[in-house]
Amino acid sequence: MNYISTRGAGAGERHTFSDILLGGLAKDGGLYLPAAYPRASADELARWRTLPYADLAFEILSKFSDDIPADDLRELTRRTYTARTYCNVRDDEQAAQITPLKTLGVENGAPLALLELSNGPTLAFKDMAMQLLGNLFEYTLAKHGETLNILGATSGDTGSAAEYAMRGKRGIRVFMLSPHGKMSAFQTAQMYSLQDPNIFNIAVEGVFDDCQDIVKAVSNDHAFKAAHKIGTVNSINWARVVAQVVYYFKGYFAATQSNDERVSFTVPSGNFGNVCAGHIARMMGLPIEKLVVATNENDVLDEFFRTGIYRVRKSAETYHTSSPSMDISKASNFERFVFDLLGRDPARVLQLFRDVEQKGGFDLAASGDFARVQQFGFVSGSSTHADRVDAIRDVFERYDTMIDTHTADGLKVAREHLQAGIPMIVLETAQPIKFGETIREALLREPERPAAFVGLEALPQRFDVLPADAQRVKDFVASRTGA
Repeated sequence: MNYISTRGAGAGERHTFSDILLGGLAKDGGLYLPAAYPRASADELARWRTLPYADLAFEILSKFSDDIPADDLRELTRRTYTARTYCNVRDDEQAAQITPLKTLGVENGAPLALLELSNGPTLAFKDMAMQLLGNLFEYTLAKHGETLNILGATSGDTGSAAEYAMRGKRGIRVFMLSPHGKMSAFQTAQMYSLQDPNIFNIAVEGVFDDCQDIVKAVSNDHAFKAAHKIGTVNSINWARVVAQVVYYFKGYFAATQSNDERVSFTVPSGNFGNVCAGHIARMMGLPIEKLVVATNENDVLDEFFRTGIYRVRKSAETYHTSSPSMDISKASNFERFVFDLLGRDPARVLQLFRDVEQKGGFDLAASGDFARVQQFGFVSGSSTHADRVDAIRDVFERYDTMIDTHTADGLKVAREHLQAGIPMIVLETAQPIKFGETIREALLREPERPAAFVGLEALPQRFDVLPADAQRVKDFVASRTGA
């Protein structure tokens, strides 16, 4: 398996999975993708249908990481995907499944279900990939006797998932940027209460996009990146995206009886990483009818899939909402899909994303390329705070199920794209406790709180506040790494 940049750098060079695992962005600022997507054969789909999650993860990941010995990769997936790691599941049967499918009911002739992804250590879907990433990083670093300083950005859930996956890992430090005062109290406490010496929380005076811009600026400073051994866990990291591909296959198998059936997935989306994994699963041959992109009021992605116009918002135009993990106006992983949409033409991708940097966006509506969006199965919709509250209340009253605000965005948009006879699976984003204020508003009751998180918000917190300035962040990292 060879990897290439969406912007064309290093054409003709060979990059293995291990080569790109620790690095993040390509040297031209592009994102890595396989030179060609591997396909899952009919025989493989039939064999994979009954596999436990860890073994399914091995089968899929082995198609993308042929430079890792099979026995090592199998050991890594089996060490990662255990009932012990995903300890917040509701019962033993679900623990064995890792990502249980919860059927809600039939609406407009379509079976409607939630794929539970939030039973990991930080109660968010990000744990599904991040726990594996932590083990892959430690394995690779130990093999080569190296160290890594992870620089990441979070709007809420990526940060805690990364920190819980990397805490105590040999040879790894984590520097996590988050928007100061713009996460929920639970999300903030999850991150800032960690006292591990290899974890550093940096509260940036700005919005998530400012944090993400800083990570990209540091990644593009190749001298600094090399000197300080900078890596990333954001979804620009290919390994994180491909790890998320696994649960699309698992959800499909749970919702169908045979591989002749089709399903649709709705994905609450801000940075496009989670739904990009669905796109990859579809390109591998998984019979996906629609990939429904659900946004909140920060509707950059919805606007594109409706109009062909990709228009990023400035910090002042980015709304602070009750589904804060989607308060994003620059969708980093979107470039991977655009690369495929444009027939994998790196020169055109480079020009379009230069337009993003210089003009704030681009317009594909008149080019003919936008018409090809339907060939990839994408549709979209957006949600408001009132929609979220209504969805949380409706799902609780109708199905006795409590959902978080982001999953509520997904449910609202999913209902706009139901097709009779085709199951609609909504990817659950997080557990409701992470967004207690809106749950209380909707249901007039406290959300369920796992025992491990009782008193979390009262714990001492450790973090540093910095301005939205890449140089200040680089100075901070340098002072802690000793390089």
